[in-house]
Amino acid sequence: MATQKKADVKKQVEAPAKKTTPKKEPAKSAAKGPAKSPAERAPAQPRLKDPKGGLTAAGRKEFAERDGSQLRPGVKGPADTPDKMKRKGSFLTRHFTNPRGPMVREGEPTRLALSAHAWGEPVPKTEAEAKQLAAKGRKLLEQYHAAVEATGGKAKTANTGGKAKARSSGGRAASKTSARKAAAKRAGR
Repeated sequence: MATQKKADVKKQVEAPAKKTTPKKEPAKSAAKGPAKSPAERAPAQPRLKDPKGGLTAAGRKEFAERDGSQLRPGVKGPADTPDKMKRKGSFLTRHFTNPRGPMVREGEPTRLALSAHAWGEPVPKTEAEAKQLAAKGRKLLEQYHAAVEATGGKAKTANTGGKAKARSSGGRAASKTSARKAAAKRAGR
C-alpha cells in the first residue's frame, strides 16, 4: 500500500500542470513594495518627546488636553528677563540639585540629562556637572529676586499669547476650568 501511494504522488508531480492565465495585479500593488506590519500601516503618531530632550509642541499639547497643564518650551537663549530667570532658574535647581537618576546609562545620556539641552544648557555627563547646573539655577533665581526688588515687587513677565492664568477674586492664579467651575457653583447657590 505504501508503494502504491508513492507511485500516485510521483504521477501527480510528473503530470503537467493545468495551464491557467495568470491574474493581473493592479499597478498600485507593485508600487507598494514589501508588505508592512500592522504597526507600520497604522497612521503616524505625533512624536511627544523630543529625542534631543524635552517635549515637542505635540507633547505639550497632549499634556494640556489630558491634565490641563500649561507647559511652555524651555528658555533656550539667555535668561535676560525676570520671567526667563525665574523659569530657567527653577528648572535647573529643581532637576539638578538632587538628580532623580543617573546622567548617563550604558554610555548614552538619559532623558534627565537631555532635558538640560531643551533649556539651552550643555548635557551633563557626571553628577558634578549636574551640580554646576543647579548652582547656575540658584544664581538665576537670586538675580530674579534682585530684579523683583529693584522694580518694587513687580517683575515684568513675558506675554503668554492670551494663555495667561485667569485671576480669581482672591488674587490667586486659577485655571480657566477652575474659574468656570467656581462661577457655576456660585450661580447654583
